[in-house]
Amino acid sequence: MTAESPADATVAEVMAELAELAELEDPRARAVNEKHGDDHGVNLGKLRALAKRLRTQQELSRRLWETGDTAARLLALLICRPKAFDRDALDRMLREARAPKVHDWLVNYVVKKSPHAEELRVAWTADPDPVVASAGWALTTERVGKKPEGLDLPGLLDVIEARMKDAPDRLQWAMNHCLARIGIDHPGLRARAVGIGERLEVLKDYPTSPGCTSPYAPDWIAEMVGRQDTG
Repeated sequence: MTAESPADATVAEVMAELAELAELEDPRARAVNEKHGDDHGVNLGKLRALAKRLRTQQELSRRLWETGDTAARLLALLICRPKAFDRDALDRMLREARAPKVHDWLVNYVVKKSPHAEELRVAWTADPDPVVASAGWALTTERVGKKPEGLDLPGLLDVIEARMKDAPDRLQWAMNHCLARIGIDHPGLRARAVGIGERLEVLKDYPTSPGCTSPYAPDWIAEMVGRQDTG
């Protein structure tokens, strides 16, 4: 396979390789993924190796995305040029990306690197679709940690306190991440963030593997701040 191949042939070749990867799926991985709404069990390490071999190919990325296949879309996000997408294209792609892994990779690998990220953050956070809104909260969490200037952090805590408890799962998860990030990165708001987490008890009983950090915000904040203090 070469970058000079005709687009149609290249897409066909890549889809054939993805089909071969699908045959090597781990049934246990697929079962775990399906519990989280992902319809694939493709080995992500092998998928990344394929992306590394293909390198950046924007047109191929676009064609792979259009297949609607989850593995193809994940690969498309690894070989695209994030800044090549306009605002409307990113908005359309997010609304098409119903598989959680595709949604997460689109936000983290593409939208966060886009010049349209802030405009989309504001629009998506206010969107009535909770899956779209969760992307807005993910972008807000990124700003809380890296560029909080101009954000109304106390106001964000007000919204989290009022809405997180009854939010749909993916939106709740994103809001909880933002709550934890505020508590971790902003000492002046840490006590309030911990207090909100303790009162709402969101994800308090979430099963956490040994050695992993609990997503329950008070524990998450305490763990990360403790690492900072000992670092």
